[in-house]
Amino acid sequence: MFDLELEALAMGADLDSPLDPDAVPFSLSTEESGGLLPDWYMPVASSPVRGRVRRTLARGVVLALIVINGAGLCVTSGFVELAW
Repeated sequence: MFDLELEALAMGADLDSPLDPDAVPFSLSTEESGGLLPDWYMPVASSPVRGRVRRTLARGVVLALIVINGAGLCVTSGFVELAW
C-alpha cells in the first residue's frame, strides 16, 4: 500500500515547481563515500583481510588465464581444452 501512495505522489507532482529551501541532499559530494556512488545506494566493497598472499594468488589466477587464452586454449567449462 505504501508503494501505491508514493507512486500517486510522484505521478501528481509538479515538475516545474522549485525545490523547498529546507531540502537536504542525500550526500553533499561523492568524496565522502570514496566512490562514484553514494553510500546509501551502494556502499564501497570491503574485505576484512587484504594481505600480500591474497593479492599474489589473485594475480596468479589472472596471469594463468591470460597464458591459457594466449596459447589458444579455453577454460570456460573448467577444464583446459582446445578452443574450436
